[in-house]
Amino acid sequence: MLEEYNWAGNLRYCAAEVAQPSTLDELSALVSAAPSVRAVGTRHSFNDIADSAGVLVSLEKLEGEPVLDRQARTVTVTAGTRYGDLAAFLVRHGYALHNLASLPHISVAGAVATGTHGSGNRNGNLASAVAALELLTADGQVVRVDRSSPEFNGMVVSLGALGIFTRITLDVEPAYEVRQDVFTDLPWESVEENFDAITSAAYSVSIFSSLAGPSATQVWLKGRTDRELPYAGAADFFGGTAAAEPMHPLPGMSAVNCSQQMGVAGSWSDRLAHFRLAFTPSNGDELQSEYLVERGAALEALSILRGMSVEITPLLQVCEIRTMARDDLWLSSSYGQDTVGFHFTWKPQQADVEALLARMEAALAPLKPRPHWGKLFTLERDELQGLYPRFGDFQELARRMDPDRKFVNAFLGRKVLG
Repeated sequence: MLEEYNWAGNLRYCAAEVAQPSTLDELSALVSAAPSVRAVGTRHSFNDIADSAGVLVSLEKLEGEPVLDRQARTVTVTAGTRYGDLAAFLVRHGYALHNLASLPHISVAGAVATGTHGSGNRNGNLASAVAALELLTADGQVVRVDRSSPEFNGMVVSLGALGIFTRITLDVEPAYEVRQDVFTDLPWESVEENFDAITSAAYSVSIFSSLAGPSATQVWLKGRTDRELPYAGAADFFGGTAAAEPMHPLPGMSAVNCSQQMGVAGSWSDRLAHFRLAFTPSNGDELQSEYLVERGAALEALSILRGMSVEITPLLQVCEIRTMARDDLWLSSSYGQDTVGFHFTWKPQQADVEALLARMEAALAPLKPRPHWGKLFTLERDELQGLYPRFGDFQELARRMDPDRKFVNAFLGRKVLG
């Protein structure tokens, strides 16, 4: 039995083989020959979305350098490229992405395919920056689509169901600088009264908490220096107090691996993520879940979750609350609506966590919570179908592009395609 695990160590892949093709021809031959195949990225998924009963394909060695198109303001990369490496390339050429996730270690393809995101009231998730993509279909052929293609919006956040991404083209913009300020002990009463003002106070805002007690433990403000920064240098932020030293989201943890704080301005590439690329994320000591609801329901969701804090807190390391702008990508958690995400970093007690998730999902059900596709959740296909208006269209697209179900694994069978 092949012993390959995901990043957190909570899942052992059942694949019989892991392949690392270095050329498109090698990848095409492998996909054409395999009856069952899935692409795996940096393994930062906490469920079996990337698993395969046949062959797992890693794209990290796929040849090809980033290609910057200054006139179109895009960059094209091989799908296995990590965001941190892409950011370093763009900085050297004076450009930037609009957003980054918490970890710069994740691959472009994996983040795009699962609708992974950063934060910001006006910032779409990482997949919303995709201008074009190439994917290898079940017959080993390369298909290229862009925003002018009729089914493009169904092919971006596609969960690996349509084929294997090979190259992805992303929008870029001129480089900018960001300063990061942290405030502590933000009263929940203030959050409830000023939620929109708090989340719009900076380019990207994250609220961290245990959901228990009278206040959120921290709020991180990532502000672009080319825009107004009303809180810069302030001692108070809606009742929260300016941090006296750099902070880690988890209480008691050293901030040495976190992106620089204390209002020191620096490149977007070193501030938008929560952690430094040079930092190797810990292994096996956490699980993650996330649910996104329409932004207008943020305070109702917060009230429900805080009301469950007696159940949640014993299993919780930290909850992060942040916002994302709406998009038109069929299976994106922000499809058709501005959203707020409640991200949970759990202690590594999976059975207890999954039992709690079922209760949380039931409590949040009236708000139609959409789970992050790459994290732990218990909702199944019939429940998920009602959360995405284009769910049926995606099912039809997948059946047409992969009629022999070469890319369908157990996860897609349970959650999406039957």
